[in-house]
Amino acid sequence: MATHPPAASGRTLCLVTGAGGYIGGRLVPELLDAGHRVRCLARTPSHLRDHPWADRVEIVRGDVTDAAGLRDAFRDVEVAYYLVHSMGAGHGFEETDRRAARTFAEEARAAGVRRIVYLGGLTPADVPEGELSPHLRSRAEVGRILLESGVPTTVLRAAVVIGSGSASFEMLRYLTERLPVMVTPSWVGTRVQPIAVRDVLRYLVGSARMPEDVSRTFDIGGPDVLTYHDMMIRYAQVAGLRRRLILPVPMLTPGLSSQWIGLVTPVPASLARPLAESLRYEVVCAEHDIADHVPDPPGTPVPFDEALTLALQRVQEARVTTRWSSASLAGAPSDPLPTDPDWAGGSLYTDERERTVDAGPQALWQVIEGIGGENGWYSFPLAWAVRGWFDRLAGGVGLRRGRRDAQRLRVGDALDFWRVEEIEPGSLLRLRAEMRLPGLAWLEMRAERDAEGRTRYRQRALFHPRGLAGQAYWWSVSPFHAVVFGGMARNIARTAEKGGGISSGGGSVGRRSVGGRSVGRRSVGRRASGSRPPGDAGPPHP
Repeated sequence: MATHPPAASGRTLCLVTGAGGYIGGRLVPELLDAGHRVRCLARTPSHLRDHPWADRVEIVRGDVTDAAGLRDAFRDVEVAYYLVHSMGAGHGFEETDRRAARTFAEEARAAGVRRIVYLGGLTPADVPEGELSPHLRSRAEVGRILLESGVPTTVLRAAVVIGSGSASFEMLRYLTERLPVMVTPSWVGTRVQPIAVRDVLRYLVGSARMPEDVSRTFDIGGPDVLTYHDMMIRYAQVAGLRRRLILPVPMLTPGLSSQWIGLVTPVPASLARPLAESLRYEVVCAEHDIADHVPDPPGTPVPFDEALTLALQRVQEARVTTRWSSASLAGAPSDPLPTDPDWAGGSLYTDERERTVDAGPQALWQVIEGIGGENGWYSFPLAWAVRGWFDRLAGGVGLRRGRRDAQRLRVGDALDFWRVEEIEPGSLLRLRAEMRLPGLAWLEMRAERDAEGRTRYRQRALFHPRGLAGQAYWWSVSPFHAVVFGGMARNIARTAEKGGGISSGGGSVGRRSVGGRSVGRRSVGRRASGSRPPGDAGPPHP
């Protein structure tokens, strides 16, 4: 079902794929501010509904691999932005990317789209495509497929994107801040040409107005060419840290490098690997022809140190509009909360807790909405930490994705190894697990008033097992639920009673606790109580 903004004629209609991701979520308001109309294609439209620009765009449900859905999405579109890829998607991602690009290209041509704009990766000029890493090779192939579509196409090729919340910036930031002495892979000596995210957005927006006879790739980068070693040293200087001692070790392979990055930074190994692989090659712009069509205003492209300063300022002011974790992970569960009759005949295990709270519902809600990240999970911290480590070892995201904002959540936000599936401000927060599990899991927290006017806190953990492994998993962890979920309910209630709402600075509030009532089991053939079908604007972002 599509949502429609007020009609406007005489303005270019742009289709944005990947609007829930890091770049797409920032591109949409820039296109709107440039006077364009925007239609967003999303597999889960509800994930876009809380963005500050949601009421100014049209949102349609669809996927780039679905030709029928694309036909509707391309209706009247003049410029189509292709901002999706399968980085970190595991085996078979190259075929998925290839099929998606071909479907998108064919439907764009059939619909009479005037231009396709694609953001890809900068590849080294002296390395044959067949010798590139699988992810760089796939990004190059996608660009070639789009260029051969018959639709005038702009392929922008960038190396390391520096901006608050970008995966490259987070990797650089955490490696430098956490390790004053680093044993690093040899790729820290490879030259790269980083670019500020605001320049990427400027080139993307400007590409919408390119003349029809332009169809080619453009290298885009900032004014500085640096090694990753230089970037870490410069980051330490900008952040006011002591000089870092960096010791390159040649035997660290991309696989070992990705595990090392996953250990030290919030970026999981599945995403760190393609980033590490790309840093093996020297990626420096061979030309700056983009300036012929999207002229650089004074002061741009943004120098590396300034890009770092702007990004750090956004982080410190808690004004990070999108993060690398904004897009759902490939392969992550996306099923809505089980309801009748869709899941009839299955099993749904539940752990339910309720407490009366001697505080108003709003005080309780502030605690609920502030959960996770640096604020903790109001429960046995070691149990959560161990679960996060096990998830990392299994190739999952672990607990260190944190929060986009220390105080406010929106649908689609990543929250440690959960994702926000539903919010009813002041009353309901529903999270869907993105950890590695033999099944599907949700966690619900509610702030309510009972018939006597008292504030009630209600908490539900739900698990739909997958096969015998799922059944075994539930019963193996259920003895710990009194500690984890019982302690969580009690400590959330106590924190609300003490007026312990979360400040913008965050701070761990997890406490060790025991107690709570027993685990329950119910058939999905009966509706679980209370279950329902789920249903920063401003200048360019540093």
